[in-house]
Amino acid sequence: MTLNQHTPLEAMVSSRDHLWPQISSLPYFRGVLRAVEARFYGNIELPAPTLDLGCGDGHFAALAFNRQLEVGLDPWPGPLREAEKRGVYQKTINTEASSIPYPAEYFSSAVSNSVLEHIPDLEPVLTETARVLKSGALFVFCVPNQRFLATLSIGRFLDRIHLKSLGNLYRRFFNRISRHHHCDDFSTWQQRLDSAGFEIVDWWDYFSPRSQHVLEWGHYLGLPSLLCHLILRRWILVPRKWNLFFTELITSGVYNEDSIQKEGVYTFYIARKKLQDND
Repeated sequence: MTLNQHTPLEAMVSSRDHLWPQISSLPYFRGVLRAVEARFYGNIELPAPTLDLGCGDGHFAALAFNRQLEVGLDPWPGPLREAEKRGVYQKTINTEASSIPYPAEYFSSAVSNSVLEHIPDLEPVLTETARVLKSGALFVFCVPNQRFLATLSIGRFLDRIHLKSLGNLYRRFFNRISRHHHCDDFSTWQQRLDSAGFEIVDWWDYFSPRSQHVLEWGHYLGLPSLLCHLILRRWILVPRKWNLFFTELITSGVYNEDSIQKEGVYTFYIARKKLQDND
């Protein structure tokens, strides 16, 4: 796969260390994925005002961006209260993404990091996002793709021992705990975006199957972090280098792998609202 623009991806990737801030505050399987994604935003210009679609608790935006974004939108009030405490956004909005309470062509850019795969009905969300973006504005997002389920390690093992039905059952289970409604290929996203009024400026696959196995097993090895969060409202009890030595060792290889992965299980998209005829 080749990039659609002249600038090499390596020139766009931030040289700032995103790994430690993420794995010292999140379960490692989430932290390493977010660290990889955060690097991609380093040199993408996001003119203000910027909309963060599905901002959650603001943790990602706080670590990935060098400025306060203008609006964070999410349908869940609990995470939004955490985002407000972090001061990540100038304003937070508690609403569904299919009904954004802003006038047409209000925002100059929008991001949605690992969110769209969780939304069952995408058409009204993409159409509404296009409505509130200015003509030519960027919409940057990332999602799991069609390889995500096929390359799960436990599913593959069950396939190899001729238990394909059990392997597919495991894939459905993992997709459910991941809360995914969409794991789609490039052509599917291209059609969706085109129908909503967007064109793809650039895209690339990232996060190799080997890295996905680290993420997959992290769901199970991260159960102590879940208990810690339920009891103490924090994911990592002791966020120190000595305590997270093996965590950093495991995740550093994932973080430092090549940014573009031919068989990557996630895809990063830079889309743009189509220019109107009068522009």
